[in-house]
Amino acid sequence: MAPLLCPSLLASDFARLADEAARVSSADMLHVDVMDNHFVPNLTLGLPIVESLLKATTIPLDCHLMIEDPDRWAPAYAEAGAASVTFHVEAARAPIRLARELRAQGARAGIGLRPATPVEPYADMFPEIDMLLLMTVEPGFGGQKFLDVVLPKITIARELIRKSGAQVWLQVDGGVSVETIERCASAGADVFVAGSAVFAAADPDAMVGQLREMATKAGSVH
Repeated sequence: MAPLLCPSLLASDFARLADEAARVSSADMLHVDVMDNHFVPNLTLGLPIVESLLKATTIPLDCHLMIEDPDRWAPAYAEAGAASVTFHVEAARAPIRLARELRAQGARAGIGLRPATPVEPYADMFPEIDMLLLMTVEPGFGGQKFLDVVLPKITIARELIRKSGAQVWLQVDGGVSVETIERCASAGADVFVAGSAVFAAADPDAMVGQLREMATKAGSVH
């Protein structure tokens, strides 16, 4: 599949979210980081903001839930209209049941893994999900340095997806920029979350295009 670019609103101006979304009009999805100050040491935004954002943009929302008890809270994001909802397997009690519930609500179901969480134990879940998110920084704060140690894990995940035969997108999130996106694409990622690299650029939408082009060229080795 062609690479997808998902600018992270975590790096945008929270007081002007609708305007910030309009600055990246060519984005494939808008990545919305939901943090509860429990699963990760940061507090961002929640369901009411997502509901408002859905009315303010036509770009599909990719909600990344870094929260405790996603079994309870995640379905509401799908019900609200998020195109994709990703929860962390480290926090979910019944991940397969939750993934099925998200799909039943009409959203793509994703599972997220912290950098130190191995991917192999979750390969059996691939037929139940639509996206696998590998964090390339420790979740919690934007602007962190990319962790090269995750690159071999991306390669392993790509091979496991191929072996499973499931149609699973492989997303990377954290420190994705012009310096790192080619390595991620070469390793096997096809969906890219970029925050600071996009919203700190003079022309955020042009940066979305540049990153997509770089990922396309680097990913063509597969």
